[in-house]
Amino acid sequence: MSHKVIDYQLVQRVSISCESTDGQDIEVQDGYVIPVIISSEEVESLLAEYNPESGTSPSVSVSRPLAKLILDALKRKTEEE
Repeated sequence: MSHKVIDYQLVQRVSISCESTDGQDIEVQDGYVIPVIISSEEVESLLAEYNPESGTSPSVSVSRPLAKLILDALKRKTEEE
């Protein structure tokens, strides 16, 4: 069973200063914050299948469910606005 969810109540449209995953400071003038919650027990298996050096990693079976969670939340939020 998958333990990945979006906390939809925390999805918000924002202007924000933040740090990207590669350590760069960035400013987003109009964007969305979408909190993805992944259980601790699932993190190890997700990372075991991920190779940051590979352009085809993670596999579709890993990446597609995460992408759908994010896109479903984004679609719902933009339809409400």
